[in-house]
Amino acid sequence: MDYKLLFQILSEVIGGLGVFLLGMKYMSEGLQTISGDRLRKMISLITNNRFMGVLVGVAVTCIVQSSSVTTVMVVGFVNSGIMTLMQAIGVIFGANIGTTITGWILVLKIGKYGLPMLGIAAFFFLFSKRERLRYIGMAIMGVGMVFFGLELMKNGFKPIRSLPEFATWFQAFQATTYLGVIKCAAVGCILTMIVQSSSATLGITIGLASTGVIEFQTAAALVMGENIGTTITAWLASLGTTTTAKRAAYAHVLFNVIGTTWFIAMFPIAIKAVSALIAKQMGHNPLEINIDSFGDDDKFAQIITAGIALTHTSFNVANVLVFLPFAGLLGKLVTKLVPEKSKKEISHLSYLNVRMLDTPSLGIVQSMDEVAEMGRHTEKMFGFLRDIVADDKPNDELVKKLFHREEVLDIVQKEITEFLGNMLSGNVPHDVAIAGRQQIRMADEYESISDYLANILKLRIKLDKEGLSFTDQENNELMELHDNVADYVKMITDSINAGMPEIISKANTNGDMITHEIKELRSRHLERVGQKTTTPLHSLIYTDILNCYRRVKDHALNIAEALAGEK
Repeated sequence: MDYKLLFQILSEVIGGLGVFLLGMKYMSEGLQTISGDRLRKMISLITNNRFMGVLVGVAVTCIVQSSSVTTVMVVGFVNSGIMTLMQAIGVIFGANIGTTITGWILVLKIGKYGLPMLGIAAFFFLFSKRERLRYIGMAIMGVGMVFFGLELMKNGFKPIRSLPEFATWFQAFQATTYLGVIKCAAVGCILTMIVQSSSATLGITIGLASTGVIEFQTAAALVMGENIGTTITAWLASLGTTTTAKRAAYAHVLFNVIGTTWFIAMFPIAIKAVSALIAKQMGHNPLEINIDSFGDDDKFAQIITAGIALTHTSFNVANVLVFLPFAGLLGKLVTKLVPEKSKKEISHLSYLNVRMLDTPSLGIVQSMDEVAEMGRHTEKMFGFLRDIVADDKPNDELVKKLFHREEVLDIVQKEITEFLGNMLSGNVPHDVAIAGRQQIRMADEYESISDYLANILKLRIKLDKEGLSFTDQENNELMELHDNVADYVKMITDSINAGMPEIISKANTNGDMITHEIKELRSRHLERVGQKTTTPLHSLIYTDILNCYRRVKDHALNIAEALAGEK
């Protein structure tokens, strides 16, 4: 074997694949930023209408340029309770159609313009002061890199036909029989599972087929296997999530596995139908042409690429049309495969998967939901604290729950900060960067609120251990203050859920009222101290509790300021 030639082949193929994938990433980031709020609004359009779910899945996947990223997001949305299983199934169906856009982009006759596109767009990306123009340049630069990377791969694959060792190996994988189709699909599946990118394997497949290394039908069978392999990403993302999120991942796997199985059974008919359609539109049948006798390598590559793209699209569209009426049955099947757990599950942050960093426009929505969830945790802590104080003897179970909730919020705040820190360290739009910094501040403030609520409970426990107690008047004063502060925090949390930055005006007014109330309570208490009706420790605990409630109010006001965009 000519090892020098082998090294040249590997260098060009690996380099081309790297440029191809980087181009996909830049194209995706550029399109996401250009689409802006539209991407987030698409997700909000999802209802139980399965057709709407499919359309949203198609649109989002076309923008993010990855069905894996879309399905990982879906698993995350289901895990957090934002999306139901049936909604998720609709989006997953659409994601499979949306991912076929990559093949059609490669059909465009602009392969030789890839490098100049890359260069010209790079100048706009690097030197333009207008953010929108920069990201338009990034998207076009990504397209140029995709085509330039594919050209590099094709040039790398061309010498393979002259190596008998490779020719013999590829002869073992030909989709001329059912067994051959299954073998090719298995290779596509395994390769996609390894690299966890169907775009990468699609690029390799098109590179091999468009240079005549493998035949058209072999490439088509490889693409079908890639549809199964791409499900591994969502399945991995579902590990450690809630039961419903696992069901969404299983639905993705079953949909692609069953769909590939029946399509393999129909493969000879389907491939002939696709070839006939390509022949009608482009004048040549991809099953009948050979690169050695065709004469025009560029035209040959375009015909084969169009055939692969049409096969990929036909396969996924047919699957969706077949499965859509039975989406309910698919939901019931995965419900049986993944039964409910006996212990109640709590959604947590594990769904903020690292793949979410690929979609900052949606990742920032996910993290905002988690910040709002921190607010709901503090509301529960207020309820626990009130019930504990209302009983003559503290309820040990509620005490444990409150302290546990405070520990959970510590972890949640840390994970949100890490997630947003990683996101902001990348190339993100200006509005996403601002929102990310606001959310980090909010998460920190909620964590501080939970600390002060735990401190209030600790002070109450200390009072009880010292054999002391507040008078009925003091208890009533503190209980009224507790309810007012709890309502204040709830008002601000509700404004986060509703996206109401204008709440800052009411937050300032109500905050001043709480501050005045605390001052009044402190004045009354000092009068009691002057009358020597209280002990020093008793007095210290009472004033410390007042200070804790004042700090809770201050941190809640800081959240309202962050929501309003104030520094």
